[in-house]
Amino acid sequence: MTRLIIFDLDGTLLDTIDDLAAACNHALTACGCPTRERDEYFMLVGRGIDNLFRGALPEDRRSSAMVDRMRSFFLPYYNEHSCDLTRPYEGITEMLDRLEAAGIRFAVASNKYQAGTEALIDRFFGKYGFVSILGQREGKPIKPDPQIVLEAMEGVPGISKEEVVYCGDSDVDMLTGINAGVRTIGVTWGFRTRDELLAHNPWLLAENPGEICEAILQDMK
Repeated sequence: MTRLIIFDLDGTLLDTIDDLAAACNHALTACGCPTRERDEYFMLVGRGIDNLFRGALPEDRRSSAMVDRMRSFFLPYYNEHSCDLTRPYEGITEMLDRLEAAGIRFAVASNKYQAGTEALIDRFFGKYGFVSILGQREGKPIKPDPQIVLEAMEGVPGISKEEVVYCGDSDVDMLTGINAGVRTIGVTWGFRTRDELLAHNPWLLAENPGEICEAILQDMK
């Protein structure tokens, strides 16, 4: 029986790719580097902000100093423009409404930096009372390390791993759930491919949010 769903954020609950691409291209330009095409960012995002910068920078400029410089331009711009084009995927709010009505609790475990994660959840999903909102934080490992899932579970005292599902759109998310010992749901509307998700044998591969509802509600019977 499922009591808690832990969601990835970018590519799972929210379509953030345009705002992420714009902010990263702003930082690249400010650093005197060529920009990337929007579609390149589908593979660049999802592994934490520093890895985003390393992947976006030209190969010969991927130094720690340049990553720090990218961050100094990216963060102020993204904090101001993170909701310009970002929106929940179709059917997400309806899914959350149905699951909340059934007594399911929600959490977020993201590789997006903590302040950005909190801001987007507050902006788009504040009414749902997520029990944990966790992003990338100083001194904490990023996904696919399972620590973030185990920490999110602390928001529901006494919960067991059998009562938890981790839901995301990438191999990083599937591995996070596997490493934490919980079931996984792969979503096909996000930033990565069906094949990438299927390679990790998710408990459910969802084509739309309604399929998540049906699977979770069936699991509660």
